Amino acid sequence: MEYARHAVQFFTAVFNDWQKLLTDDDYKQLVIDALKFRVSRGEVKVGAYVIMPNHIHLIWRIQNGFELETGQRDF
Repeated sequence: MEYARHAVQFFTAVFNDWQKLLTDDDYKQLVIDALKFRVSRGEVKVGAYVIMPNHIHLIWRIQNGFELETGQRDF
């Protein structure tokens, strides 16, 4: 079902054992830069994101021509 694979999604990524790895602003910037890179390549559109010390939330859409699993894995 192609539509569902490319619909707007709420995505959460959690660090192993809820480790607080994103307390430093430099590490948060790495996440932002990774998102910007995926957007610049036309792979995703990002509606919103929240970065917390031990996990992140995204509202995004994987663009046509790109695979959901690949987008999630590569990010």
